[in-house]
Amino acid sequence: MATSGKTAETALKGGRIWLGQGLGWAEAIAMADGKVMASGSDADIEGLIGSDTKVIDLKGRLATPGLNDVHMHLLPYGTAMAEVDLRPSAAPSIAAVKTALADRAATMPKGEWVIGRGYDHFAFDEKRHPTCAELDEACPDHPVYIVRTDGHLAVANSRAFELAGITADTPSPEGGLIEKKDGKLTGLVAETGREKLMNVMPKKTADELVESIVRGGEDLLTYGITSCMEAAIGIRDGWTEMEAYQKCHAEGRMPVRVYGTLMGDKTRSILERCMDEGLVTGNGDEIFRIGPVKIFTDGSAGGRTAAMKRPYMGGGPDDTGLLCIPDQDELNAMVLEAHKAGYQFAIHAIGDAAIEEVLNAYEAAYEAHPVKDRRHRIEHCGWLTGDQMERMKKMHVLPVPQPSFLYYFGDLYLTLLEEERVAASHPMRDWLNAGLHPQASTDCPVTEIAPMPVIYNMVTRKTSKGTVIGEDQKLTMEEALHAYTWASAYATHEETIKGTLADGQLADIAVFDRNLFEIDPEEILETRCDMTILGGNLVYERA
Repeated sequence: MATSGKTAETALKGGRIWLGQGLGWAEAIAMADGKVMASGSDADIEGLIGSDTKVIDLKGRLATPGLNDVHMHLLPYGTAMAEVDLRPSAAPSIAAVKTALADRAATMPKGEWVIGRGYDHFAFDEKRHPTCAELDEACPDHPVYIVRTDGHLAVANSRAFELAGITADTPSPEGGLIEKKDGKLTGLVAETGREKLMNVMPKKTADELVESIVRGGEDLLTYGITSCMEAAIGIRDGWTEMEAYQKCHAEGRMPVRVYGTLMGDKTRSILERCMDEGLVTGNGDEIFRIGPVKIFTDGSAGGRTAAMKRPYMGGGPDDTGLLCIPDQDELNAMVLEAHKAGYQFAIHAIGDAAIEEVLNAYEAAYEAHPVKDRRHRIEHCGWLTGDQMERMKKMHVLPVPQPSFLYYFGDLYLTLLEEERVAASHPMRDWLNAGLHPQASTDCPVTEIAPMPVIYNMVTRKTSKGTVIGEDQKLTMEEALHAYTWASAYATHEETIKGTLADGQLADIAVFDRNLFEIDPEEILETRCDMTILGGNLVYERA
């Protein structure tokens, strides 16, 4: 109990407030100066309530620390909200995709790009990607570029390829694919094969990107998400994306707290300029902080481009995905340079072949330049071997998984990989037991930003169709919420300021319409966020 005589600016009373793993429960909580003052019973907090205190009656509802989606793409999410929605809920067939694109094109001047996001070819009856010819039919007067739900494959039409200078004679680049059949472009491009197209697409201005940050961040608040990691600043519009974050922050318009990952790929990088300007991991404040360096080493399992040691089912012996940087020495050099400069890493690796390459690079970096508590990460880290787990423990390399992948894509994975390989993937319980603090995130817009499918999968290991995958990896509700709060803060070196509702921590709180600790697991998916508090201020309330 605070004794300074200061009164609370905001107080919650009459609730079931989960303070964090091992911290127990409270009925009320008082907040001031953006932080938690004290928690306890209603009576305990009564003395901190003054005439100007905003008092909110929780009426028995559950409150938790604000959720932290520690791997999602806020800027692309906000941008995609203004693009053509091709998710299965909006475009469940190729015909629906064509209609949606044609409808958008009809509202635009000829020659302007029509861009869509979120299609899933496995949801179509045809079980294939749309083709270049089909996009030509939908939009004969516009260049078209549509991105698969995983964000690693796309389809373009003839006008787009013409603008990018891509023909049937253009070879696939290292670490990518420009697909051809019968001497013609099919339209499909993957990984680095997309870059020529992305380079000629219209660039957003900083002001436009600020609006994307605001649009996406305000949506996160409706789910009780108060913090996130922007997983790739610079991925599409280069340095302008950093300028947008700096502008949004300077203008006081950031809706949520952001840990910003810096693109450091071979062909998409803002790292050199960040180094020149002294933007190193940890720089910043509680609203916007510079985070790790991002490199892509493979693709996605759903797109059969995650790099595996064993082949995918239904293909030949070489059907093992793509390594984006197949030269181990090259990756080692990239990692060592930024490691020595003080950066944390967050390297994308889904398949065990890619994870192997990343671990080799981390080991080489630590051997050449030993440091403590850098907390290098492996983003996604879906399919790993037992020996790789041991190497992660030795270096304290953090896995950053998305349980929503199993929820939305688990049944698809079972058609691509043997059942035992899928069951052993995303091993949340094993990571937890190994002391690697697995977190929770969505990779949105790859999957929906909604946190309840993530929590549901962590405690049930069920897919959206009810299939149980790797039941031995289930977590308790407290462990699942710990992953979404404290463990996410740990992965960004911020566990000392947020992730629980202990006294002195940031007053970021989510309030839900039912008690996740008491309901049947099947009710988790129906749970809604009723209000969100950021820094002690009520920033969202459900009507």
